[in-house]
Amino acid sequence: MNAQPKNLFSYPKHRYEVGGDYAAPFLPMSRAEMDALGWDSCDVILITGDAYIDHPSFGMALIGRLLEHHGFRVGIISQPDWQNADAFRALGKPNLYFGITAGNMDSMVNKYTADRKIRSEDAYTPNGERGKRPDRAVTVYAQRAREAFPDTNIVVGSIEASLRRIAHYDYWSDKVRRSVLQDSKADILLFGNAERALIEMTHRIAAGEPIKSIRDIRGTAFMVPKGWLPDEEWTEIDSVRIDKPGRIDPPTNPYAMVPENDAKCSTGKDGASENTAAETKPDVVQAQAMRIMSREERQQMIKNRLHKTVIRMPSFDEVSADPVMYAHASRVFHLEANPGNAKALVQSHGNRDVWLNPPPLPLGMDEMDGVYDRTYARAPHPSYGDARIPAWEMIRFSINIMRGCFGGCTFCSITEHEGRIIQSRSERSILREIEEIRDKVKGFTGIISDLGGPTANMYRIACKDKKIEESCRKLSCVYPGICSNLNTDHSKLIQIYRKARAIPGIKKILVSSGLRYDLAVESPEYVKELVTHHVGGLLKIAPEHTEQNTLSKMMKPGIGSYDKFKAMFEKYSREAGKEQYLIPYFIAAHPGCTDEDMVNLALWLKKNNFKLDQVQTFMPTPMALASTMYHTRKNPLKKVTQDSEVVETARAGKTRKFHKALLRYHAPENWEIVRDGLVYMGRRDLIGTGPNHLIPPRPPAVRVAIQEIGKENGRRVAAPKLNTFGKNSVQSVARKSGTAKPGAPLRAGAKPGSTVRQGAGGFKPPAPRKGR
Repeated sequence: MNAQPKNLFSYPKHRYEVGGDYAAPFLPMSRAEMDALGWDSCDVILITGDAYIDHPSFGMALIGRLLEHHGFRVGIISQPDWQNADAFRALGKPNLYFGITAGNMDSMVNKYTADRKIRSEDAYTPNGERGKRPDRAVTVYAQRAREAFPDTNIVVGSIEASLRRIAHYDYWSDKVRRSVLQDSKADILLFGNAERALIEMTHRIAAGEPIKSIRDIRGTAFMVPKGWLPDEEWTEIDSVRIDKPGRIDPPTNPYAMVPENDAKCSTGKDGASENTAAETKPDVVQAQAMRIMSREERQQMIKNRLHKTVIRMPSFDEVSADPVMYAHASRVFHLEANPGNAKALVQSHGNRDVWLNPPPLPLGMDEMDGVYDRTYARAPHPSYGDARIPAWEMIRFSINIMRGCFGGCTFCSITEHEGRIIQSRSERSILREIEEIRDKVKGFTGIISDLGGPTANMYRIACKDKKIEESCRKLSCVYPGICSNLNTDHSKLIQIYRKARAIPGIKKILVSSGLRYDLAVESPEYVKELVTHHVGGLLKIAPEHTEQNTLSKMMKPGIGSYDKFKAMFEKYSREAGKEQYLIPYFIAAHPGCTDEDMVNLALWLKKNNFKLDQVQTFMPTPMALASTMYHTRKNPLKKVTQDSEVVETARAGKTRKFHKALLRYHAPENWEIVRDGLVYMGRRDLIGTGPNHLIPPRPPAVRVAIQEIGKENGRRVAAPKLNTFGKNSVQSVARKSGTAKPGAPLRAGAKPGSTVRQGAGGFKPPAPRKGR
């Protein structure tokens, strides 16, 4: 794999009559549109689970326009009917391949809430209509495309394929599933932001190279025969040798002239030296030829060795059966994420292997500009008419200035998909896009709704030393504290803000993307600029929690960083003469979060007079580190062994509801579940009407409802002395007032006065799961 990538825009065009001055108004979605362009066939057909919106925030438009720029005829099949293969034949057979994606979101996350309930609308579908894409859309679309044209190449990519490239825990089926490669029968998978891999692969296929022989591109994954290696120079290492669950092997000395394992004298078991005359007689000196290597030569030797090394991860069968091995595999996977030093990975699936090449190298600024400066219509495809597409309404006046995130939050999948190295656009490109929105986008009122990305204030922030960046294996640059090698200069971003505000016709530039506030406080000038000019009254930030026990599992900073930012926010708001507020986001039921942690968070919310309207419960997404904690109850941030730290997690639905209800303790509809939970925990001291109480003894509406239901049954009942979930809840007791008695047992089989386990999942111990 090339260490120095070929520039994304250095390839000769495949067809000179495509792209540039010949760019299509919209990429065709029908034969009629192909005919209008004079095409008899498409080179590449992209299949997506989203509505086609020709805007760089939508993956298919970005990839399609980039391929078009390279001279390829690109068609799009959007949200096809997957019940049969007919819809997949709409544009005919592609000359090169079908490119398949679920859309901008994982199809399961798009469809289901954290409680596994179907969402009320699909934001990426006209009029928010539900049911326009299948579950696990990448797999279904790939199977149907293969059915439509059995001999056509199938390429899968985007976030759903990217995060399912190896064996992974699937929250919705509550089991470990195989790599999407095996289920979809795709020829190749492109993971991460795949522009480099996509363009190189497409040109090579167009030149006549079989897709099955393309095995050397970074950012690609594919199925191979078990034990396959690219050539005889490659070495396979068992992951257990690197990070054995139980004992840590000593690290390889990076300055050794000869690797210890290759030394001729290391022939004994586990590399132990056999006794020789030279070893048993210290007065005998054994002469050896020695060549002094420069530091650069040593580093190059190590790099060459790493580039020809693949790590064998635990197999699908192993990680499915053993939570410790799953956690170990997750740890190894995440430690091989830096494109500067990552090795290839391989994982057995039955009698075949899933092979993952190292992650793609980041795009340079000129390449990022080239991707975003293509000719976009900046509108939904005309076939949708006046239909409302919620996702389009949300982003049509926003601008993406960078990609990637070095925060490493364990519950987030951005790092696994986009990588830790920030890729930024130039100031010129960003300002030009603002002018294009002003001049072209229908309904623009002069307000840019967002100038950001995965994180609003990581623009052009990077490691101070490129060599350190390429060798670093840390999972986060800002946890447990900001790395001393991280350049936290916000001046380039401040400059863009000022120039953007000065563009004629621009009334306001808002920053709506997530803000890394622990990074922002390193630049008071940035916070002042942001608060004075770019906040629309409310600024959303995400402390996620207040308790260190939970924050350590999230890899988030302590609440002290929030307090520091809050003080700066209020100071600069006063100086600007503006009444502005912070809206904090929190996560309920995160792995490691105990009942006591959630109660303390609720008390913090009350103390700070926060009454949240929208809250979220932790949702395990494929391959995230927190998902590993949820599934295995092990902490992959540390050494994983049978006896290593146990991460208790709120898995039971009632416990998760209690944690979520605590975030909105003030809501009348949550009173019962909060009260029952506090009673279980032995925290009746928090029930009352004083300033230090969390909830009142009994909301009048609930008491009246109980009495009225009791009257209907011909018997007046008092409110139960002990309230709990399910059969013995307040409302249930009232409904069954003719038979149920106040003070009934906590649950079936429990004795009055029995002790209830506290901590995460404290109301009822989670049932043992298979394989535990």
